[in-house]
Amino acid sequence: MPRAAGLIACARQFAAKKWPLLHSRLRLIAAGQTELKMVRIGPMASPQFPLDRRQLVTALGTAALCPLLPAIGVAQGRTAVALQTRTDRISLRPGGPETPVWTLGNGDLRFKRGEVLDVTFNNALPVPAALDFRGLDGVPAAEPLTSRAPVQAGAKDTFQLPLRHAGTFLCDAGLLGDGSASPARPRALIVDSTSPVAVDRDQALVIEEWRLRQDGIVTPAGTDPKDTTLIHTVNGQTSFDISAPSNARLRLRFINGSPRNVLAVKLENLEVRVMGIDGQPAEPFAARNGALVLAPGSRTDVFVDAVGPAGTSFPILLHDGKQARPVGKLTVSAEPPIRSAPFPPAPPLPANDLPAQIDLKNAQRVDLALGTSSDWVRPADFKPTAAPAFQAKTGRPVVLTMTNRAATTTVFHLHGHHFRLLDRLDDGWKPFWLDTLAIEPGQTQRIAFLAEYPGRYLLEATAADWAAPRLIRWYSVQ
Repeated sequence: MPRAAGLIACARQFAAKKWPLLHSRLRLIAAGQTELKMVRIGPMASPQFPLDRRQLVTALGTAALCPLLPAIGVAQGRTAVALQTRTDRISLRPGGPETPVWTLGNGDLRFKRGEVLDVTFNNALPVPAALDFRGLDGVPAAEPLTSRAPVQAGAKDTFQLPLRHAGTFLCDAGLLGDGSASPARPRALIVDSTSPVAVDRDQALVIEEWRLRQDGIVTPAGTDPKDTTLIHTVNGQTSFDISAPSNARLRLRFINGSPRNVLAVKLENLEVRVMGIDGQPAEPFAARNGALVLAPGSRTDVFVDAVGPAGTSFPILLHDGKQARPVGKLTVSAEPPIRSAPFPPAPPLPANDLPAQIDLKNAQRVDLALGTSSDWVRPADFKPTAAPAFQAKTGRPVVLTMTNRAATTTVFHLHGHHFRLLDRLDDGWKPFWLDTLAIEPGQTQRIAFLAEYPGRYLLEATAADWAAPRLIRWYSVQ
């Protein structure tokens, strides 16, 4: 495959060659063809949602997007934003006691591409907190720990946050939360394009995972979840229902807010068209069987049309690798149809300005061991004076070769830049952009990115295990 193909070019023969694990789990076909499908679930693990944990992670590592179109103009503006971490409560069991949690507030944070946010962050928690904006490229002044020290209890911090790209991102105060008294809930950050997108409703759905004890207290990530009940919520509700008139088009922004686990979401009996992953647009394609695979912190934008007579209902199922469970539904309301027929298939979302090509032959190459290296530390133990994992010159391509030496799947997240997943033979890359990648035990993966933005950025490597610690290092672009 060429290094900068204009469309997804993943026919069956290509998939068998480039994605050897795809044949039973994921099927990719060239973009623009009527057979375009993605995220095939099999073999059967349950009649409703055939998936197991290993297939869930494998599907994540091979999910495909397309390269982006040329950059567009960006509007400019300044907006003051006040964020505060504080204590709150959430209802996880009907009739049971409410559960104490830490929160950044309610509702989505929503702005326009090109805006610059003047952020004031107040920490009303009894412990230090570090604010992290997952998926925002090239914002070194806001990077937690490398540029901004944790905000102490009762203190505040101010900084600027330029919004370079439109897309779906995540605002999170849980970087230091391993083993804390309460889990910190993330918050969706939506950056709208300056070009209009034709949808009737735009809805973020933040999926959160809870390990609830009998006394109504949640066991936070980084601690043993023994004797707890697994509960998932969508936007803070154990069942999140959406209602829309017939033929309405919805943009659903699915966000995996779990701090550890890979999840899959399925919208039954609906055509689900993927429009973007990890905050970057995609050449639209249909998700096979309406299923999406999400790594911790990753995001997938889809378009769906509410079709059928009033009262028609489409279940939303969630699979954690062990079993599927309903977490909500989309229902066609009794209102008159919003139009006589559904919209035709949508064009790609307005493009961001990621590089069209990466010159691999001139790339800096770095080996990065995951799972066993003592260079990885917990965020609470991080010291900005520690040696970086690597240093890159501005404008130079970087190839990271990552081997997972742990006994469990490791989820890798790159701050500051999006990356390409490289082919095994180093003859090109998969046609998608990511900021997060799940790597199975013993597996080696290579990624490439263009070091565009000078600064110091974090690297995260976290085992897909509730009790495992979050580990970090850092890299610099000079």
